[in-house]
Amino acid sequence: MKKVEADQLSYKGLSMDTSNYNQSLTTKLYVIAGVLFATYGSRVCPMLESLTALETFTQVSIVFVLLWLTRRYLLAQHALVEQGRFAQLDTLLFFAASVPFALYYNLIYEFTIVSNMKVLFGMSLFGFFTGAILQLNAKLRQMDRMEMTGQFDFQLSGERSSLVKQMISLVVILLVTLTTMLTMIAVKDTFWLEHNPDRFLDGTGKMSVIKELIYLAIVLGGYAITIMTLWSQLIKRILLSQEHALSKVTNGEQGVRLPIFFYNELGSMASMTNTMLDYLEITQNEVKTTRDVAIVSLCALAESRDNETGAHILRTQEYVKVLAEELSKSKTHSSLLTPNYIELLYKSAPLHDVGKVGIPDHILLKPGKLTDEEFEIMKSHPAIGAEALSIAEKQLGSSSFLSVAKEISLTHHEKWNGSGYPNQLSGEDIPLSGRLMALADVYDALISKRVYKEAFSHEKARAIILEGKGHHFDPTVVDAFLTVEEKFVSIAATYQDG
Repeated sequence: MKKVEADQLSYKGLSMDTSNYNQSLTTKLYVIAGVLFATYGSRVCPMLESLTALETFTQVSIVFVLLWLTRRYLLAQHALVEQGRFAQLDTLLFFAASVPFALYYNLIYEFTIVSNMKVLFGMSLFGFFTGAILQLNAKLRQMDRMEMTGQFDFQLSGERSSLVKQMISLVVILLVTLTTMLTMIAVKDTFWLEHNPDRFLDGTGKMSVIKELIYLAIVLGGYAITIMTLWSQLIKRILLSQEHALSKVTNGEQGVRLPIFFYNELGSMASMTNTMLDYLEITQNEVKTTRDVAIVSLCALAESRDNETGAHILRTQEYVKVLAEELSKSKTHSSLLTPNYIELLYKSAPLHDVGKVGIPDHILLKPGKLTDEEFEIMKSHPAIGAEALSIAEKQLGSSSFLSVAKEISLTHHEKWNGSGYPNQLSGEDIPLSGRLMALADVYDALISKRVYKEAFSHEKARAIILEGKGHHFDPTVVDAFLTVEEKFVSIAATYQDG
């Protein structure tokens, strides 16, 4: 299996190939960060009222254009890009750009230390938010490609990370960011109001401070909500993907395993589940082998006393399988006829006449027509087979295989109109397994040569089955037969009597 590198799902970095790099989204996020930063400086921060909006936007635009060019052309092959650690890369890049930017404001406009710190901290924060969004978006895009190609990682790789620690770290960062920003604003605005007492007295200073707090709350809240939304989408996708895999396993698809996207708590649980599924598959295969040996042995015993050949057993189980697969397409039967149940039908079908071992030879092997008394004895073979399988069930414990085999043995001679044997069941009181086996058994008897009859053609057998629709056979089973009758012909040709 092709492995996908495991990684961390947070600001620490997401492991992915560089094809996940989204230049369009990167440009948009850089533009948004630049506009928000310039808007704060030109319209929100009261200390920059001496600067015009044009000056502020021009200065910020120059810085962010240089940032974008550096990111696009000088850092395209950086190790952090190859590792997909966009948050770390953008945070460092924005911080590096903020240093000369803060020095410029300090030298030209005599910014205070707190204001310079706000430039450094604010730009670094924009870098972190931008990178974090890029990382999460890149991982979602990577998951899209994995789901489209079906190439997942099913084993752990890389270093262990913790979702819980990542979540706590992100919450701590947001809290520290909020606290730091509020502290800086409080110190800066207090200093500003002390040097502008007239703004305090006329109330405009108060409004400026409130406007600044609201603006920062909206910006920080918007970024936080975006990151948490992307993160929740990522976790949801992982859980849904693993739930989908488990659903397939539940429906009998043994080879399915849970995909592993990260080496964290979810990845570790998926890995342990896969290990468990591996052991279960091995155990189940061993049980199936034992079951198949038992079926072959019982069938060989039944064949040794019956005129019917082993080819009859092979043909009838194939007939039952194609009928069941066809019926599984309908809403009425899809819930019962799962792949696992169809497999049980296929494996259990050979035991439909195992009860014939209890029929005396002079009746079982009689070449001519049976008398009424002999036929009554012959009609007991379904119950004999079911009783034998019931004894096995009591001794070995109940299993779906024994249950289905007993059901088929007991009911495959029942008829839709209630005239069958041994219990004169009718309609849907007859288990579906018995209804399927009834048609398969009769069809094969019709097309096979016996000491008392020649083999009928498929067309004649088909006509007899159509006559029995709604009387001998379940109408829906007959309809399924008509749909797959070419497969019946093919099966008969493949497994011919020796």
